[in-house]
Amino acid sequence: MTAPDSTQPSGTHHIHPLPLNEKPLNREPPAADLTASLFSGDNAYDRNHGMIPTIDRDAHRVVVDGEIGKTLCLTVDELATNFAQHEVVCVLQCAGNRRHTMRTLLKEVDGIDWGDAAIMNCSWRGPKLRDILDAAGVAHNPEAHVAFSCYQSETEKDSWYGASIELERAMDENREIILALERNSKHLSPNHGAPVRVIIPGVAGARSVKWLDRITVQKMESSNFYQKRDYKVLPEEVNNAEEAEAHWDTTPALQDMPVNSVIVHPPSGSSVCRDDDGLVQVAGYAVPGGPDGPITEVGVSVDGGQTWTQADLQSVSTVLVPIRRSSVDNLSISICPYHIRG
Repeated sequence: MTAPDSTQPSGTHHIHPLPLNEKPLNREPPAADLTASLFSGDNAYDRNHGMIPTIDRDAHRVVVDGEIGKTLCLTVDELATNFAQHEVVCVLQCAGNRRHTMRTLLKEVDGIDWGDAAIMNCSWRGPKLRDILDAAGVAHNPEAHVAFSCYQSETEKDSWYGASIELERAMDENREIILALERNSKHLSPNHGAPVRVIIPGVAGARSVKWLDRITVQKMESSNFYQKRDYKVLPEEVNNAEEAEAHWDTTPALQDMPVNSVIVHPPSGSSVCRDDDGLVQVAGYAVPGGPDGPITEVGVSVDGGQTWTQADLQSVSTVLVPIRRSSVDNLSISICPYHIRG
């Protein structure tokens, strides 16, 4: 059973060692690393449902087929040279990010016990999905879907990995969906999808298929297990796998991620020291929901929301908040993000 992740600041910062699970590779960095730099480096989180393939960049092909004017079979070099290259800076986030918080504060759910760091912010570069579909002669169809498939290795629940989004979403110029060939100005590494992967800003990372083999325009969403029977927000009354059976086919696949914010410093349960002015430094991250954004303000409160201090969003989100008590035992710090709707 898959349930929604918490969208409320938790105050809990469960730090997992690297890795959580090496087969398949699933790991996250310490949450504090997320505020060390604007861009996530080599220790960014990994989420996999199967083993990581090593693919010959020169021999690899991406097939574009289905309900289009003509089938395409594109090399990586053709993706890099025959289409305008687009750079997008965006967050990629596992749908299960902060699952540990949900388990401890709300209810038990299935899945990896992710802390607060199954998320990365990177610069991605490659051709727009829209341009590739246009080159294939796609026709407007508000009921169609675009399915992404990887056949490189078997997964835990299926013989391949796949996901899909609505065609209207794929063709929306404002969504900046690309086939990424680079991450942070370097060719993709194998664990991040080399030689080509999908990047869909604001959408659950499960839809940004790595090691992309095929793009298909079709009437129905992807038939893959991870589209049909995972990564869905089931009704609140569902408490186990048996109760979930009646809802898989009627519950829509998770797409847009919710607005979210996390305090990573000071970590939960730690002791803090005020400076001479009675201030304590707080650091964290905030991400907009779905296509909304960017985050324009982040407020931090130490008195249950009666007063708020604005964070500095110029680089890494940090703020100095006044602690006026003589003791800071059981201090509760809240964080609230605000964003612009797209």
